[in-house]
Amino acid sequence: MKLIDQKQVARKISLRLQKNNIYKGLFIAATGFALLMLVILLYRIFTQGIGYLNWDFITNFASRRPERAGISAALWGSIWLVAVVAPVSLILGVGTALYLEEYAKQNRFTQFIQINIQNLAGVPSIVFGLLGLTVFARALNLGGSILAGGLTMSLMILPVIVVSSQEAIRAVPKSLREASYGMGATKWQTILRVVLPAAVPGVLTGSILALSRAIGETAPLLVVGALAFVNFLPKSIMDSFTVLPIQIYNWTSRPQEAFHDLAATGIIILLALLIVMNSIAVLIRNKFQKRY
Repeated sequence: MKLIDQKQVARKISLRLQKNNIYKGLFIAATGFALLMLVILLYRIFTQGIGYLNWDFITNFASRRPERAGISAALWGSIWLVAVVAPVSLILGVGTALYLEEYAKQNRFTQFIQINIQNLAGVPSIVFGLLGLTVFARALNLGGSILAGGLTMSLMILPVIVVSSQEAIRAVPKSLREASYGMGATKWQTILRVVLPAAVPGVLTGSILALSRAIGETAPLLVVGALAFVNFLPKSIMDSFTVLPIQIYNWTSRPQEAFHDLAATGIIILLALLIVMNSIAVLIRNKFQKRY
């Protein structure tokens, strides 16, 4: 009987090891496929667009002639848009998460709010574009301005920031809060000096993903009234504008091959802008991770 039991145990262990190797192989294959697609995409973009990447391309405005076309207006439009979206979405998103986690009573109404916030994270971006057109562009008479576009994009990424901030705040150990209260700190002092600094890494992680989505979206801005052809730089948040994704889409819709190469160059600029934004956020996140 002992010999039979040992054989059965050995078979079970062997079967588990085989399953483990199969799953490991599947995971490696999935990772390798994703990396391969990324390498192919980057290779295609850089080989097609690197020839147009120079200072004139960055400083020139859009043109009907490919050799004179540049991306200055779209680049500065994207920077202006991020300058509106980032503070608005972070303040509203983190503030909402703090209220729901630290102040709101856990009842059916609170659960209803949280369920709707989570559902809003999956709403198509074009719906937020229609909302922005109705509320900001028309009702508030902001037109196709940077402010209208920024507020629309803030609404679009707000649910993602709220959900990720809630998870980060929940992850803060209760012992830190209790130690702060034990030292005589008030609730707001505890939130400001203990909870928020400890939750910053998680909050920034969700914010990075949300802002990256905002800077790459096109449909909501087109609905609000962003322009496809701009040959001037915006001077305030009330000016008309265009952004990198719209300019890239405009070039890809042209029949000339040269404009397709310009679109690839624009993608390189867009990737560089995303990398700079994400690097700054990662540095801030790593700084707070070392403290807590």
